[in-house]
Amino acid sequence: MKYSCLHTHSIFCDGKDDIETICRSAYEKGLVSIGFSSHGPIHQKTGFQSDWHLREDRVAAYLDEVRAARCRWTGRLQVFLGLEVDYIQGLMGPADQDLHELGLDYLIGSVHYVVPPRGAPFTVDGDHEEFETGIREGFAGDGEALIHAYWDAVEGMIRAGGFDILGHLDLVKKNTSQEQWEGEPYRRRIAGIATLIAEARGQSPFVVEVNTGGLNRLITRDTYPSLALLRLLKEQHVPVMINADAHQARDVDGHYEDARETLLAAGYTETVLFAGSPGVWTREAL
Repeated sequence: MKYSCLHTHSIFCDGKDDIETICRSAYEKGLVSIGFSSHGPIHQKTGFQSDWHLREDRVAAYLDEVRAARCRWTGRLQVFLGLEVDYIQGLMGPADQDLHELGLDYLIGSVHYVVPPRGAPFTVDGDHEEFETGIREGFAGDGEALIHAYWDAVEGMIRAGGFDILGHLDLVKKNTSQEQWEGEPYRRRIAGIATLIAEARGQSPFVVEVNTGGLNRLITRDTYPSLALLRLLKEQHVPVMINADAHQARDVDGHYEDARETLLAAGYTETVLFAGSPGVWTREAL
């Protein structure tokens, strides 16, 4: 089976390794392609201070370095240039026109931040203490309201579009309990999300990633999305690809066999690989 990783973070954002080291690791591990997806800049649009996003003054250097790697690895490894872009309700998202003027190969659309009824936006996958503080101060201690706010943001991003890959779809489960992922409210929300994704793909042929980042960093016991959500996506004939969400070169194929087994359990018989142009994918049997 051919593998790729289009969700990869380098020293340009919160990754640990440089572009060349990551390319070398991908080549040695037998991947057919590697795609770089630094967290897109957020400061100018949101005013947020962040040490894990690409800085605005480093964008040109990032673009140049990935394009140079593409030339160096021609004939040995396909190197793609992308960004992982946050959707933050009312502030920014992957549909923003300036992002589509950068000459990127693809965009990953992701939700990390929720905007609470009161207080400042915060990330759902950060430090657990910060997460609990956000629920207490922003949602009056109502964890279920937080989860619904997350799914509302995901729905908003899907409707707005502009991305080629939908990133770590149920990321909010990282800091929430298993019980919260087995109840009826969760089942209703993911059923609605699966239907919305299928409908939105009629306007834009994006794919959903099966993200092994939580497994690679030993913070979850399964992939994003969960098996239950993948089964719903399969019923809606939504195509998927496997990505490592790698923050270290060694993880560019991390837990891919686990992802493959999860997909088979969900009823999938194939994934897709990026063919190099937005909206163009090839099929790969599991």
